[in-house]
Amino acid sequence: MSEFANRHVLVTGASSGIGLATAKLLARSGARVSLIARRGTLLAEAVDGIALDGGEATYAAADIADRTALMAAIDASERAFGPVAGLFANAANPGRFGPLTEYDDELFDAVLRTNLTSIFWAIKRVLPGMLARRSGSIVLTGSVASARGLPQNVAYVASKHAVVGLARAAAIEAAPHNVRVNCVLPGLIETPLLMHLPVPPEAIRERLAPMVPLGRIGTPEELAELVSFLLSDRASHITAQTIAVDGGMLGTLTPRH
Repeated sequence: MSEFANRHVLVTGASSGIGLATAKLLARSGARVSLIARRGTLLAEAVDGIALDGGEATYAAADIADRTALMAAIDASERAFGPVAGLFANAANPGRFGPLTEYDDELFDAVLRTNLTSIFWAIKRVLPGMLARRSGSIVLTGSVASARGLPQNVAYVASKHAVVGLARAAAIEAAPHNVRVNCVLPGLIETPLLMHLPVPPEAIRERLAPMVPLGRIGTPEELAELVSFLLSDRASHITAQTIAVDGGMLGTLTPRH
């Protein structure tokens, strides 16, 4: 029997990058996967691709920063596939780069609404069922910015620090009910967000690779492997953890030459 057979796993930010790679891997492992993101066309293509690969998937196009839209998307996913057994809360707003003193107030609020508040809403929605069934796993996407004070993007850094706190708070409440909550910290991963610069992809890879002790940026598929593990029964004694997939960036110090 497949590892996730008949389990309903919901993935936000699933139209590209880490979310899409994870949704595909989960479907290949037998999960019934619900994909949520804003871009309906890309979601439809993803679901079609999963079906062609023999998997089961459905999607709902929604802006997760809109609570009503997010709740409707989760409701629709449960009507299709039953109660949510696993949640990968991955969607994020990258904000913009600029000095804290010039950062737009409305954008700050928007970034926190997407990166933090929407995750709180999603957990609050699916957790009661998990607690009642005494079974479930939740994984949140943080960032290396969850552990470091990176300059020039105060909203993103603040929100990603807060995601770790949310994961830990949820984990300690859920643990007595056999429900686990963990947080993954992507480093430099080759996603559309990272590769959007107007230069060839290879030039981006060459520029960023020296920042990573392993000498290269990571792939969404490498992150997906960890998320899939944490959502599975193989990680049955792992909760309240933050685990980086960053090629060694957070755990090392590179001396200046």
